[in-house]
Amino acid sequence: MLPKALSCTLKNNVTMLKQSMDHSTDFALRCWGNEEGNPVLAVSFIEGLVDQQILTALLEDLTAGIRNGSVSEQNVETWLMDHIPIGSLTCIENEKDLIHSVLNGQVALLVEGSSKAFAASISGGPKRAVEEPSSQTVIRGPKEGFTEDISTNIALLRRKIKSTELHIDSRNIGTYTQTKVAVAYIRGIADPEVVMEISRRLDSIDTDSILESGYIEEFIQDGVWTPFPTMYNTERPDAVAGSLLEGLVAILVDGTPFVLTAPVTFFRFMASSEDYYQRYDLASFLRIIRMASFCLALLLPSFYIATTTFHQEMLPTTMLITLAAQRENTPLPALLEAMVMELTFEVIREAGTRMPRAIGPAISIVGALVLGQAAVQAGLVSAAMVIVVSFTAISNFVLPAINMSGSVRLLRFVLMLLAGSFGLYGVLAGLVPILVRLVSLNSFGVPYMLPIAPFNKSNLKDLFVRVPWWKMKNRPVMLGDSNLKRQSSEQESFAEQAGEHEKDPMA
Repeated sequence: MLPKALSCTLKNNVTMLKQSMDHSTDFALRCWGNEEGNPVLAVSFIEGLVDQQILTALLEDLTAGIRNGSVSEQNVETWLMDHIPIGSLTCIENEKDLIHSVLNGQVALLVEGSSKAFAASISGGPKRAVEEPSSQTVIRGPKEGFTEDISTNIALLRRKIKSTELHIDSRNIGTYTQTKVAVAYIRGIADPEVVMEISRRLDSIDTDSILESGYIEEFIQDGVWTPFPTMYNTERPDAVAGSLLEGLVAILVDGTPFVLTAPVTFFRFMASSEDYYQRYDLASFLRIIRMASFCLALLLPSFYIATTTFHQEMLPTTMLITLAAQRENTPLPALLEAMVMELTFEVIREAGTRMPRAIGPAISIVGALVLGQAAVQAGLVSAAMVIVVSFTAISNFVLPAINMSGSVRLLRFVLMLLAGSFGLYGVLAGLVPILVRLVSLNSFGVPYMLPIAPFNKSNLKDLFVRVPWWKMKNRPVMLGDSNLKRQSSEQESFAEQAGEHEKDPMA
């Protein structure tokens, strides 16, 4: 059904606006009439969503123009173009767009005798300033992060990528919230099929509200029944800009600082933005540390439970005697002991997150230390179990992606149950379906375990280790193979020549 066109009579349009807003107290509407008292112009807006200074100046100029006759029905559009910043004035021809522009923080101006309205973008109101990201901190790198305002977030991307090929495609999703969702990609680098598929999935969303990018992620992601995330979320503009330059597509949602990027692979969650700002040798070392921490966070409690319960012969004699002495007075079996400790740590972690910032970290750290020490002294758990659970938690914090660390936390409990029931055979029985799921999973057509399965040699330069920048001449291969060239082929020879000069300073 086509939206209803605006009326040529100003009184009808004003009545329609009042009925649509149901006389809401934050809806403002002002009318100006001619000498006969008939309405000529009307301005409508939502208080708190517009810049009050610009609005006051606009209304003062408009009132003065009506009084001195410089503003009339015939020249109102020209007058607005002269008094409102260039590019912020749009023409509206139907009732739906008029209401939407007002609810979006624009100032709508209606004229008697015209079936068109004009919307001025002078949005304002309270906004959070650009601050350092709280969830993905770095030592070296940009300190700015996305905010809840989508216009600010798009501007942050534009500052990073100053190219006409950076394309932004916007739409509104949500029957009631009408949340603005923008798809950003670089034409010529991003795969057109991926862009079309993401746009198709976004257009197919039919829901009442979109309040955060997590709504979008659950609606359009691949692999619904999997603990592993198939979309990457970040609040760092530099991370999104780097992803766009590698052919990924970004999804920005108004009202949240977290931006989604897709398609992604498993190894993307092991990388940090800081890997590309410091030396390649240190970045490679830290990346290997993260890979090892992922394995420890997933498997360490399970292996401890399996070896102490079923496979004591695998332990050295001295270690076995020490563990046996610690567990001599422990009333719980290893599985229940580990479960109680893990659940206790999860409770403390959640409490530290929900508590006020002033006392949250202190309560979580002191609570963990006091409870752990008291449990060991009371003989409820062994000291070795406290060490295992603590090191597992620390390893979990090493992962740079929060959603991947959450997946590890869930899978760890499953593997612990299997280890306590069947030993190492149970751990292996749990790992096999996890690996099978990882290999079979896709993210918008891209294999999740690329470049290991399927194997791609060219992508290994930025996988477990990161080679120097002058070695990464091409972008990672995702779907298509168009425009893979990242830098000049002579860049490597320049770097090698610089290395020769370093060996012989007199050369």
